[in-house]
Amino acid sequence: MNDLPFGFSSSNDRDKNDPDKNNGGQSGGGTPGGDPSNPFGFPLGEGGAVDPSQLGQLFSQLGNMFSGMGAGMAGDGSGPVNYDVAANLARRQIGSFTPMLEKEHQAVADAVRLAEVWLDEQTAMPAGIRSTAAWTPVDWLENTLPTWRTLCDPIAEQMSKTMDAGLPEEAKAFAGPMMAMIGQLSGTMYGTQLGQGLGQLAGGVLTSTDIGLPLAPDGLGVLLPEAIARFAEGLDLPAQEIVVFLAAREAAHVRLFAHVPWLKQRLLATVEEYARGIRIDLGGLQNLATEIDPQELFSNPGKLEELMGSAASFEPETTPAQQAALSRLETLLALVEGWVELVVSNALGDRIPSTAALSETMRRRRASGGPAEQTFATLIGLDLRPRKLREAAALWRALTEASDIATRDGVWGHPDLLPDADDLDNPAGFIDRIVGGDVSGIDDAIAELERQFTAESGDGDAEPGDDGRASGGDGEGSDQR
Repeated sequence: MNDLPFGFSSSNDRDKNDPDKNNGGQSGGGTPGGDPSNPFGFPLGEGGAVDPSQLGQLFSQLGNMFSGMGAGMAGDGSGPVNYDVAANLARRQIGSFTPMLEKEHQAVADAVRLAEVWLDEQTAMPAGIRSTAAWTPVDWLENTLPTWRTLCDPIAEQMSKTMDAGLPEEAKAFAGPMMAMIGQLSGTMYGTQLGQGLGQLAGGVLTSTDIGLPLAPDGLGVLLPEAIARFAEGLDLPAQEIVVFLAAREAAHVRLFAHVPWLKQRLLATVEEYARGIRIDLGGLQNLATEIDPQELFSNPGKLEELMGSAASFEPETTPAQQAALSRLETLLALVEGWVELVVSNALGDRIPSTAALSETMRRRRASGGPAEQTFATLIGLDLRPRKLREAAALWRALTEASDIATRDGVWGHPDLLPDADDLDNPAGFIDRIVGGDVSGIDDAIAELERQFTAESGDGDAEPGDDGRASGGDGEGSDQR
């Protein structure tokens, strides 16, 4: 569409390559045999495919291969994920882009300012945006990496620990000097997957809160004009209405996260709880090892790169604890999205005719699994998908009608007040509890929460409690973990 308002430029429709989807050459077949102290599946020593004296040559070849990947591939090997690799791959996938002009920054500011005025009538929470910005896909990548680090590090660390713990002691002794190299290789593989996912995601997100998490710095409202232009071209709706609608969604998300200080940490802590339950079946590693021809590794370094891409062979097993954490995460995301949908619909419904159609479009986009959900599913099997978004929006609407805006928004005052998955299926019982004033013990719970936040300012090392709730030291500073 060429009628984009507020000075937005229309997309140039640059052709972008699809991310290189390497299915890892997974092949079935075979059960490992031979010495159980050799976890790599191929014979070593006299009569085997590789003489131990040749291992030095193999290590040298590995080093040459990493050197050939570019300076960014070496990166910082101190963490479980090589973020230099991730960032470099994502930038290459994003490709060229048009820098934002001043008129586009002003366009975002104007759209957000208008949306904030209308939102003031529909929520007791004051505006949370202190400044605005128009981002390119690369801006999004660079500014959101700290939050992705917070999300991915615990999961990658746990996967590394479970793989190490799953090896027999004899295998660890045999691997010895190789373990550090294996760890670095694991970080590179994970960084490669993350980079491909973020590169795809950067080209499609519309706002900084598009995936349901606050990825931008605090108090910043962000729209991505290039992605919005492409999004508008696929809809037979006025572009001006689309821009204001998306600005209102961004502003509503920022209000919620700004004035519910425990919410962001609860989401991140639930992801960490999911990570703590990760267990890996090393059968995939052994099956992969049976397919390795060591002689080919000497003659064809590209084969090792192919094997690197088959990290998907090491599928984590889903445990009951993880399933419970995933259910809580989905419920919390649904409550966030349902509240935002209701507030935006009420604020814009009488002013923008396409509000209902746009709300349905965004609901389907989030609930059916967009780029964010695909990225997480590829990396860790974790969906950021609010599966009960419709039920959550209906619950918030019913609560508003049964009480008032202040009572509805007051439910966010403490995590124990929020509805759970059962309440989404039976909203009447939840509404009766809230409207009827059955909040016994909540004053003590709120006082305890306040003590926790006070403790966070003086102790940054506390860990989340077993129930996934922050128990001190995991406030906004958790992004730096």
